[in-house]
Amino acid sequence: AGHHDRLQLVEALGAVPLLAAERRLAKFDESAEVHVRLNIDPKYNDQQLRCTVPLPAGTGQTVRVAVIAGADDVQAAKDAGAAYAGSEDLVEEIAGGMLDFDKLIATPAMMPKLAKLGRVLGPKGLMPNPKAGTVTPNVAQAVAEFQGGKVEYRADKAGIAHVMFGKCSFSAEDLLSNLKAVQESIDANKPTGVKGIYWKSMYICSAMGPSMKIDYQALQKLGGEQ
Repeated sequence: AGHHDRLQLVEALGAVPLLAAERRLAKFDESAEVHVRLNIDPKYNDQQLRCTVPLPAGTGQTVRVAVIAGADDVQAAKDAGAAYAGSEDLVEEIAGGMLDFDKLIATPAMMPKLAKLGRVLGPKGLMPNPKAGTVTPNVAQAVAEFQGGKVEYRADKAGIAHVMFGKCSFSAEDLLSNLKAVQESIDANKPTGVKGIYWKSMYICSAMGPSMKIDYQALQKLGGEQ
């Protein structure tokens, strides 16, 4: 984007530089969060929103990934950077209480073996799911994507999508390119059952700071940073 585009961005989304500036006030590097209220009622199947989005500037976090796959894929997952990779042996370890990971990826063939882990993984939101990009035959690619800045989000019962889109130590421009990616993903995955308006409001905040309203229509009009 040119200089004029960047000026336009700052005018339309003045809260983003403020969020980056908050880093100076915090004692640790806080997460930057976006909360989007949508005109959806997720109790209906055609008004649910759950998907993934790659953040162009990454998340600023180290993501520990575990992979449950057939013997052929275990080494590929390890080579891609998985913290843990195994087959039935890893299923048993997790059943025994080993939960030292942030994401669990499984191949479709291994999913029946994970059924008994529902009680352990379900409450922590770790059960692999195709909509979350964590059930896939290509486990090595999935490991690389999640470590490279892919995040999952979903709308809660109130129709609000909560997404962590970086750290407050990121430049305003990086935060903005991540925010734009989130907006485009939410628009691209609009549930078929939405009636009338889709977006209600968009707020950003640091993990511990006050929320700031974003002009989501201005964000939608921007061509993005790419």
